[in-house]
Amino acid sequence: MEEIELPPDPERMIEGLRDTGYEFDTAVADIVDNSIAANATKVELWLAADLRGNIRLSIADNGDGMDREGLINAMQYGSKVRPSAASLGKYGLGLKTASTAFCKRLSVISRPGGDVAPLMATWDLYHVAKARKWALLLTDEVDEEALEQLEAVGPGHAGTVVLWEKVDRLLKSYQDPTGKHARKALEAKEGGLREHLAMIYQRFLDPEDNRAGNVEIKLNGKDVTAWDPFQRKLSELVAQETVPTELPDGREAKFDVKAFILPRREEFPDDRLAKEAMLSNDRQGIYIYRENRLIHAADWLGMYQKEPHLTLLRVEFSFDNKLDDAFHLDIKKSQIILNETLSEYLKEQFLPAPRREANRRSREGQQAAIGKKGEGAHDTSNANIRNREAAAGGAKVNVADPNTGEALVQNSRGSFRLKLAITSAKRPGEVFVQPVEGITNGLLFQPALIEGHRAVQLNTTHPYYHKVYVPNLNRSVTLQGLDSLMWALCVAELTTVQDTTAALFGDMRFEVSRILSKLVEGLPDPEIEQDVA
Repeated sequence: MEEIELPPDPERMIEGLRDTGYEFDTAVADIVDNSIAANATKVELWLAADLRGNIRLSIADNGDGMDREGLINAMQYGSKVRPSAASLGKYGLGLKTASTAFCKRLSVISRPGGDVAPLMATWDLYHVAKARKWALLLTDEVDEEALEQLEAVGPGHAGTVVLWEKVDRLLKSYQDPTGKHARKALEAKEGGLREHLAMIYQRFLDPEDNRAGNVEIKLNGKDVTAWDPFQRKLSELVAQETVPTELPDGREAKFDVKAFILPRREEFPDDRLAKEAMLSNDRQGIYIYRENRLIHAADWLGMYQKEPHLTLLRVEFSFDNKLDDAFHLDIKKSQIILNETLSEYLKEQFLPAPRREANRRSREGQQAAIGKKGEGAHDTSNANIRNREAAAGGAKVNVADPNTGEALVQNSRGSFRLKLAITSAKRPGEVFVQPVEGITNGLLFQPALIEGHRAVQLNTTHPYYHKVYVPNLNRSVTLQGLDSLMWALCVAELTTVQDTTAALFGDMRFEVSRILSKLVEGLPDPEIEQDVA
């Protein structure tokens, strides 16, 4: 058997690896991983454009640094395995593929000690194409600005600077690369990166979190402040387990999983804290940490769809390098697939109870919000029906026995004593349309007698009210149309009912309520603050 070595074409390969699908924030985090893996306690990032609009990114740290051999190895595609399996770097590709996904010139300046002259190694994609070989450039004449940053972050100390130049894929092409729109776009990138770093390295950035060594990260001279997805000082820990497991090779490992339910927006001490918590449907889900670094955030890993009623639920899943084989991680460490055993444990054992509790609290909060902000929403309907009650005609209804809830109904078919909801107004004038929290058998509506007036009671917990009424509580004409229809149905029932058909009308209301519940399943849940404000 003949053995043939087939090295890939340098230009095509290095250009092809630019398209691995990196997002900017993820790419930068891959480089910060290297800094933390090198025991850095300070990392400083600078993202800026010069007077011609040329973008430059530098990431300097005071980590262990590298000598000539280490620097060359770091710049090799598929570099040698790190000595520590706990390293945040995993495949030996991140530095190169993350960087060249956005720039065509990647330089690394490093020194293993403060008394050693730094070296600079560069992958210049233009040079690789011209030389037609994997030609890494190495020199002791380092970039002056990068050297200044190295001295600033670790004066007289080992350290490393990663430098991106010829950045061609960060922003779209602007007619004026130095203009207002280009500047705003770069500022937006800076803001997004700051938020990403604050979340990814929260355990390293938070001095009160003792699970990871403290690291100070700055972006354009300003500290990156830790963002805790779980808002531990305000949220409630509703479930927690440490699960031991045995690996195929006989070693023991464990993982920790915790479920937090955050307060509802109105339960936060102030608006600032509520804003910092970033309460949104997008933020619910599982947050997965490997060696204290967030590697995947805010989804249910294919086990569930995101639902508005679970917005308050966030789950923390932590493991170390021993469990790497239980996960399928991509090169970017941003996509993750659980193995079947872990997925079943989470879905069948751990998550059901927290999900039920989060759902219950959310619905309670929504119901309270609907009740509070929907107060008076039906006043216009009540006034409109009052003005036209006599013209509408129909049955006469009076209280027969308030103790038994019986009413005397007189219509063209005779006089009948029927069970009816007999009550008083909750608000002045609310005697024709009355919202209530719950009706027997979950009905959407039922006839009622309120202070001597024929009325309809509407169940605010019914899905139809939630998905159709609530989005229209501040739309007067639409709401009057809905209320008038419901009131007319109830008056029509009282006008045509008799002893022998009373049960049939009840069955009809049950079926209408059931059908409407099914029909609105696909409608979006309303944003309570917006729709009933």
